Amino acid sequence: MRRFNLALLGFGNVGQCLARLLLQKSAELRDRYAIDWRLTGVATRRLGWLADPEGLDVEQVLSGNLTRGRKVGFIREWLSTARADVLFEVTSVNAQTGQPALDHLRAALDAGAHAITANKGALVHGYRALRDLAAQKGRRFLFEACVLGGTPVFSVFRETLPAANLLRFRGLLNTTTNVILKEMESGCTFDAAVKKAQELGVAETDPSTDVDGWDAALKVHALATVLMDAQFRLDEIQREGIRGVTPEAARAARAAGKRICLVARVENQAGRIVAAIGPEVIEPGDLLGGVGPTGNILHFELDTLRDLIIASGRQGPDTTAYGLLADFLTAVGSYRRQPW
Repeated sequence: MRRFNLALLGFGNVGQCLARLLLQKSAELRDRYAIDWRLTGVATRRLGWLADPEGLDVEQVLSGNLTRGRKVGFIREWLSTARADVLFEVTSVNAQTGQPALDHLRAALDAGAHAITANKGALVHGYRALRDLAAQKGRRFLFEACVLGGTPVFSVFRETLPAANLLRFRGLLNTTTNVILKEMESGCTFDAAVKKAQELGVAETDPSTDVDGWDAALKVHALATVLMDAQFRLDEIQREGIRGVTPEAARAARAAGKRICLVARVENQAGRIVAAIGPEVIEPGDLLGGVGPTGNILHFELDTLRDLIIASGRQGPDTTAYGLLADFLTAVGSYRRQPW
């Protein structure tokens, strides 16, 4: 039995779902993977930077009524006090610089902890530096939850596709725009469709990151960087959001048995990566058209496999939390401990 000290930085919907998932899976982790864990550090806007190397009460953290744990300084002192073996970094995304998540992840690796994140900004702006630092420190930098939540994408390529080269991919990567466009097909105005997406919990109060294509651009850049070893700037992606799509156009497409979706495309053209995001009419029979409004899909073409499809029917903070948990097991070398 091995015990790991876990530090959780960010305690919004994803962080809370991860805490609950760890509690739910505790017995399974012990019995099946010989892993025990304790939460020794948590950092939230309300509670501040709290640490206790003997362990914090997770139920109390979830309720916001902690009776133990002391407030310490920022990231490096916090990690040291918590004696963290693993950092889960789930703070808000900064599309422009990746900060402060980049500094958080660097600090974790410098402190000898595995660094696991759901932060796309950090992956886009610091992938190679963090990857190399992790290798230097003998730790893991993992990020499955950054794209498609807990649906495996990066791990599929890393673990199961040796000697396969990715030529191109396309897909639907943003749930918010899927929902908005679907609502517009049904007769809603753009503003009413945004409000519906917010009521469903898939759109932020300010939905511009989604509707203007920035979220999809971050995911495209992350995928191309990691899976194709591409090097290009975020602003080199041709990007168009869905503000120009009218309800009339969405309804007309539906009447013709088609759909308008925000499609991401990436292709390696003789060593040059060409990436674009924009609304497209999806023809009947196209695989992308079969995904529900809260799902995502990626269609990959490789030199060895011409049609590899990875899809998920629903995205949410619970699925993202699972991606973080799966990376935890990968980082500590236990995900292979299967009975088959």
